[in-house]
Amino acid sequence: MNILTTLFLSVLFSFNATTTEIAPEPITEDKDIVTLAVNTEFLSTLVAAVKAGELVDVLQGDGPFTVFAPTNEAFAALPEGTLETLLKPENKDMLVSILTYHVVPGKVMSTDLSDGMKPATVNGAKIKIGVTDSGVTINNANVTAADIAASNGVVHVIDAVILPPSK
Repeated sequence: MNILTTLFLSVLFSFNATTTEIAPEPITEDKDIVTLAVNTEFLSTLVAAVKAGELVDVLQGDGPFTVFAPTNEAFAALPEGTLETLLKPENKDMLVSILTYHVVPGKVMSTDLSDGMKPATVNGAKIKIGVTDSGVTINNANVTAADIAASNGVVHVIDAVILPPSK
């Protein structure tokens, strides 16, 4: 069950964010990753996905986890019908795979990232980190807000949903 929850959280936080988003209220480390997301309006789609993937308990666990959280706009940018399909109970395994691809075990701060890193996600597949003068990317998603501390890890908001490689 912990693996599924971790996967769901990965997918949940992999949704896109845009630079036009308003930053969440100041976060204190007394909120776990799920509570932080629930209290952040532009992550409501991620929260719905995490609930559908039954990953809430996992992401509220001790961790630590690093979540690359896609925004509502990131989910909206998916091809038409994709999100609705993923949220159906019969597609839970696929949803969990996507969500857990957005989660890395451990607490990885932006200062720990280096260009070309390929950390393994909870899903098992690796993501590619890009670090340039213009910012940080996770695969092809831009990090729009970094180092949002939670009691059980850290959240980095991204502007796209990242998809795991085909198996």
